[in-house]
Amino acid sequence: MFTIKKLRYIINPFMGLLVILISFGLIFLDLNWANNKPKVTLPNNPIIIENQKIGSDNWHLTNPATNHEIEGYASLTSVNRASQIELFVNTQDPAYTIEIFRMGWYGGKGARQVTPTITRKGIEQPAPIVDRATGLIECDWLQPYILHIPENPQESTEWTSGVYLAKLTGSKTGKQSYINFVVRDDKRSSDILFQTSVTTYQAYNNWGGMSLYRWNSKGKQATKVSFNRPYATSPNEAAAYGVGAGEFLTNFQPQRRTSNAAWEYNMVRWLERSGYDVSYCTDIDTHENHRVVREGKRILSMHKAFFSVGHDEYWSWQMRHNIEVAKDKGLSLGFFSANTCYWQIRFEPSKITKDINRTIVSYKEGAALDPFTRDNNLDNDYLITTRWRNQPLNRPEDALIGVMYETFQVNADIIINQNAPEWAIANTQLKPNNLQISQKELHTQHSQENQLPQKIKLKGLLGYEVDRMFGNAPADTVVIAHSPYTYKGNTRYADMTVYQAESGATVFATGSMQWSWGLDDYNAPNLRPSLINLDAQQITRNAIERMID
Repeated sequence: MFTIKKLRYIINPFMGLLVILISFGLIFLDLNWANNKPKVTLPNNPIIIENQKIGSDNWHLTNPATNHEIEGYASLTSVNRASQIELFVNTQDPAYTIEIFRMGWYGGKGARQVTPTITRKGIEQPAPIVDRATGLIECDWLQPYILHIPENPQESTEWTSGVYLAKLTGSKTGKQSYINFVVRDDKRSSDILFQTSVTTYQAYNNWGGMSLYRWNSKGKQATKVSFNRPYATSPNEAAAYGVGAGEFLTNFQPQRRTSNAAWEYNMVRWLERSGYDVSYCTDIDTHENHRVVREGKRILSMHKAFFSVGHDEYWSWQMRHNIEVAKDKGLSLGFFSANTCYWQIRFEPSKITKDINRTIVSYKEGAALDPFTRDNNLDNDYLITTRWRNQPLNRPEDALIGVMYETFQVNADIIINQNAPEWAIANTQLKPNNLQISQKELHTQHSQENQLPQKIKLKGLLGYEVDRMFGNAPADTVVIAHSPYTYKGNTRYADMTVYQAESGATVFATGSMQWSWGLDDYNAPNLRPSLINLDAQQITRNAIERMID
């Protein structure tokens, strides 16, 4: 007779094995996450292994340097493993410390300290060099800390590819700020390549009084900006804890326009919490797309999907060319963003150091003054720094992305389309029978938002800039969401889309900057309300599965 006692003898060894596997990190459990169901992921990539390491709360700025008490910049926007990067620091304090953190999930702590604390003698750096004609402000600072990034071929999680923040703290004032940079791992293929949008950070950065925008520049806006300078603090004092990190943690927008919460770090936290196999780069790396000698491949070809997140407005011709070529070879594209690839830019070397790609050139609305416009040389007109959709470029963004920018200062809900593909809404509450609300009903009900069925809304995830289809997208582009919002008394619509390229690549676009706020709550409630949304998380999983399958 089969007894309970015998059953126990059979089960107990397996339970013991399960305990051992969990204890040694061979099974990674993240409870209460995907639709509140347990998720089991095998630790088969460096991101899972890295995030099992002990995190730290000490990365936060508790005494932000809002008046230049301590500040710095890096010699590069990204550095490959087995290379070095220089960190330049300016302070009147007699000494300062550098603590370097890799940003991720780490059990909710959000970062891990990767080096012992470094103590350095303080130095008051010379004033920046200013070019009055272009508004270019560039620093020529001295005595950098040289950070050597090791590479152990046997240890892929030593200096794992990621976004890193160097936290600076003055010894006398206690004031703090960041220097941000990305560590790459060019030799390693991964499912996802996450691009940080440093060209957009720099376009809005008004350190020294000049940016590519008139509203936060002294006098007219600059036509050239340099990476050889620190990132300024947000205009919102409540967001000062992001000073030095560009728009990775907070953003530079005027508080009257939008929340000063940013977007990229939310996606980083969620991707790493979920255990996705992800590597990191910046716009400069997309621009260069250099060949990995050992692999014989370009960087973009080493991955299955490329992600642009939040605010990725400024693209060079080479960036777009490289992305389009990679897409045509099978690289999927995830645009969890809006206003993407809106302005064309050029890169120039630093006038001081001669290092390449350290100066951004962008004449924007004044494209008629661009030297490439005025030189009567038609051969370089494709590099004129104007909107991609304008003459002489005539390359509208939606021809690549599926949608393109129309409106800013939007704060509304994403409305799932009744014809959304089943794979996109699989395992969500957004079932087809909940989406049977006609476009006519939407038109009549949009002004009474609360009357819309809750099952079709992703609340608060539309904004602050939004995109729509303009008619240049590939013919098979599918609309996942068609979301009404009010602008100057009229109704406009934003779109979320997807299409499959001839190569088989999937191109997915949310059409909204705020999408990642549905994934992770960093910056809530300090700068914005909590907008965690399980359906948005599941749609993201569905899209990623489609892109990396």
